[in-house]
Amino acid sequence: LCCCEYVDRRGRRNHLAACCCDCEELDDGCDRWLTCKSLPPGALERIADTIADRLRVPWFSGAVKINISLVPPLVLLPVFLHVASLHFLLGLIILTSLPVVVLWYYYLTHRRKERTLFFLSLGLFSLGYMYYVFLREVVPRGHVEYSQVVALTCGLILMLAALSRAKKDPGYLPIPAGNEKPSHQGLPNKSVRGSSSGLYGISGAGSSRAVNGEAKGYCRMSAEQPEGVKKDWCTKCQLVRPARAGHCRLCGRCVRRLDHHCVWINSCVGEQNHQAFILALSFFMLTSVYGITLTLHTICRGQSLFVALLYCPGAYSDYSSALSFTCVWYCSIVTAGMGYILLIQLLNISYNVTEREARLALRDNTGRRLLGGLVIDTGQYNRGLLCNWGHFLSLGSSPPQRSAEDIV
Repeated sequence: LCCCEYVDRRGRRNHLAACCCDCEELDDGCDRWLTCKSLPPGALERIADTIADRLRVPWFSGAVKINISLVPPLVLLPVFLHVASLHFLLGLIILTSLPVVVLWYYYLTHRRKERTLFFLSLGLFSLGYMYYVFLREVVPRGHVEYSQVVALTCGLILMLAALSRAKKDPGYLPIPAGNEKPSHQGLPNKSVRGSSSGLYGISGAGSSRAVNGEAKGYCRMSAEQPEGVKKDWCTKCQLVRPARAGHCRLCGRCVRRLDHHCVWINSCVGEQNHQAFILALSFFMLTSVYGITLTLHTICRGQSLFVALLYCPGAYSDYSSALSFTCVWYCSIVTAGMGYILLIQLLNISYNVTEREARLALRDNTGRRLLGGLVIDTGQYNRGLLCNWGHFLSLGSSPPQRSAEDIV
């Protein structure tokens, strides 16, 4: 294939120059729309699949397909921010509607159990564009020192490095080979009940004392599985999951110590990447707050941080200041949302509970609401603040060797 050729979804050789050819379904849809006729079932889906298949860019070994969910943030975010900088009322309307639109799209994709790169694209492009505005509009004013720019850049690099680590394997359980049936010989044969949500387990006396595998030896009590915690069978992956593992319906895989599926990294948060996820959130909070502070001290000199955020006279006197002030408010909205996520995560770690376990406890009414409902204590793995944090900091490390005395 040349750089402009590709093999389409029907297995035929095609060319980028022919992107508008053979559009019978689109032509038929337009004709029906003009004549006020209803579309046949599945017509919109086929049109969307055709458009997504032809949205490509030239590449060395053939045209590469572009995920259509990457495009809206790259196009709409700069347009919305520049329009919001024209007037205070426009900024108020746009900055209020943006979180509503993002939440609506989240619930739409979550209900359909669809994975999307929209949120990851929005987050990464927002970081890049805010950094560009900072260097283009704020630094040339001369009130930001070189060391402050270096500190902000280092924070951004560290955050991206932690995000890259969080995007890796969260701790997927290996899927058995398709031609091999998982063995049940080592399992109690009293009752095996299928479950994809981790609510039902394998009953029997032998399973109540199974090794947890997640405590990593920071506390001798937490190194063993608590009473009543059982392994369970996943009907989706056809395997026996260890304690605290769960099946993600978006990824279609079982993950060790599944916390939740994060749309911002388009991956699950589990045993292997939970630490990197917390680190990425922490670096983001520090970098974002620092960038907001530098920008407000530049365009609203002589005012405190919170006063300048609410009242900055002269912010809309010129377009450069208006764009910087609008980006500050956009960053503040995003930072507030990420700060809430980080707060919940830190509280959950302090009580050694995952988001998945908290949701199940709320549904089954088996947990205690603490701190005004911010955290749900299930009581299964809580061994105290220090032991809980020691357990979290040891996630992903190799389990300690147990002596013969401990085994006996």
